[in-house]
Amino acid sequence: MEMVSDPGDGHRSPAGDAHRDYTGAVYGSLLAASVVVGAGTLGRFPRLEMIVLLLGTGIVFWATHVYARLFGARLTSHGLNMAGVRQVGAEEWPIVTAAVPPAVAVAVGPLLGLGAQGTGWLALAVAVAGQVGWAAVAAVKIGAPRRMVVVTSAVNLLLGLVMVALKAALHH
Repeated sequence: MEMVSDPGDGHRSPAGDAHRDYTGAVYGSLLAASVVVGAGTLGRFPRLEMIVLLLGTGIVFWATHVYARLFGARLTSHGLNMAGVRQVGAEEWPIVTAAVPPAVAVAVGPLLGLGAQGTGWLALAVAVAGQVGWAAVAAVKIGAPRRMVVVTSAVNLLLGLVMVALKAALHH
């Protein structure tokens, strides 16, 4: 299998497997969960603000990751070009896309008859489910043994439950 060099961080991966790295989606889901928990501690919030906060935070963290990887490439003497910038941007984009399902949950909360608190819980549940789901998909895609898929899913569920516990503790 042909190997390609990553212009962002110097790691090599099998050609065509760039989309197999779900780290950004797992990270972005946990980030979205933390945004929901943090914003929810402020009391009632307009839904549009929460949607903007979720998507905006995802975009800022995406840009930060892209910048950090590109800056790292410069430090390790990898040349930078627009193709490399686009590649790194695309590879880190799952950080943003992971914020979309919780943002959609916030948007549809009223359609489900949920108030602000119920909508916050729904968005958090969606973010945690995304985090666990993306971790499981990542493990399966790399060919991890079933035990490892279960372990990585359990670890991510535990991290998500920490966010749930924080939300519960901060709201009562």
